[in-house]
Amino acid sequence: MNLPNYFLADLPPEATLSPAMIFEACQTLKRNREKFLAPRSTPSLVNFLSELAADWLNPEFPFRRFALENAARTGFPRPTLERGLDSFFQQLTRENLRALLTQELGNADCVMEGTDSSALPSVAPRRLFRPPEFQVHIGAGNLPNPTLTSLIFGILLRSAQFVKCASGASFLPRLFVHSIYEADPKLGACLEVAEWRGGNENLENALFAEADCVTVTGDDATLEAVRRRLPLKTRFIGYGHRVSFAFVAAEALRGARARHLVSAAANDVIAWNQLGCLSPHVIYVQTGGGVLPEQFAQWLAEELERREASEPRGEITTEESAAIASRRAIYEIRAAHDPERTRHFFSKGSTAWTVIFEADPRFQISCLNRFIYVKPVADLKTALEAADAIRGKVSTVGLAAPEEAVPGLARQLARWGVTRICPLGRMQTPPLTWHHDGRPALSDLVTWTDVEL
Repeated sequence: MNLPNYFLADLPPEATLSPAMIFEACQTLKRNREKFLAPRSTPSLVNFLSELAADWLNPEFPFRRFALENAARTGFPRPTLERGLDSFFQQLTRENLRALLTQELGNADCVMEGTDSSALPSVAPRRLFRPPEFQVHIGAGNLPNPTLTSLIFGILLRSAQFVKCASGASFLPRLFVHSIYEADPKLGACLEVAEWRGGNENLENALFAEADCVTVTGDDATLEAVRRRLPLKTRFIGYGHRVSFAFVAAEALRGARARHLVSAAANDVIAWNQLGCLSPHVIYVQTGGGVLPEQFAQWLAEELERREASEPRGEITTEESAAIASRRAIYEIRAAHDPERTRHFFSKGSTAWTVIFEADPRFQISCLNRFIYVKPVADLKTALEAADAIRGKVSTVGLAAPEEAVPGLARQLARWGVTRICPLGRMQTPPLTWHHDGRPALSDLVTWTDVEL
């Protein structure tokens, strides 16, 4: 399959980039925005994005085929990438995009300054919002979804955008931007993707000097390093390191549903090979249900073994494999000395998957790459006490509980500081309207003007 020649015509590698080239690229993006993007109507952009998403869900779409044929360049095996692309682009429907805009920016009571819909509503209070003309995104290296989401949000707000990817992480964002360019060259001319190793202050300072808004996804040290270097006028939005876990209520573990919940838990462990902030490190299983927590762990191990045949984890680095092997060895010794409190299940002859059952409820950071803890607890209060060391750093809790119990459990989790609660099995597939780290998605990016006349 041959893609258009422009796929090879991105900004040159870091060794040949200069601050002057970055400056000129930023100026070009801003000029293109004024000519091609600023005049676009919101409905036209919603239609464009939903149609492009439908293309990406089509198995014959050239850009999707190219991504899957070169899945190794993303760091994920083809089945994992395929599932990830489907779950992401299925969210980008007209209905979901409109719901996002209504949730974040209102409907009849606020309008974008300077657009063709700029007639003020007739009833006060009335609001205008001004989007950032030029956004810079600093992407993380683990998952592509945050970078793709930032691009989509920027398009909805009619911002020119420059995406700086981590080393080795630009393939899928670059391919997505090229699919935009193929469908609408004028819109694609408002976007740029580049890749270099973080900390190149000459290039990054030139980029930051031109930005109205900088979004950063990465570890806390990266966020702090970028924040310190931004001009005071530049808006900063950072998404730092977070962890997630699951809780399975005893009442949910009855009858045939128990096996369904095991399959759902496997979905969360397998999605993006457990590498995202939304992936579970620990599954807390309440005692007193129809299935013992250790039985749940064994069933989960059997499910991961089955799924390895159809959705293999794929290759990981020597260092990652060594970390898993070392952690396994610790639990092998513990299981031998105290099999009532510790059991371990693992793939034979590889590090493809690992399930550790441990009676100690304390939250434990996983090795990831399909390494999961199952821990018994008396109730959710016990689980939260055991996870106190990560309080304030939890993104998502995957919850399995009877419908009537959900409101009380949700309030308990919200008071403790969890910013997203979802059904077990959907931890890595948040809706388009979710509040990342508990914050607004679009309205965080814009500047508001209240008109009280």
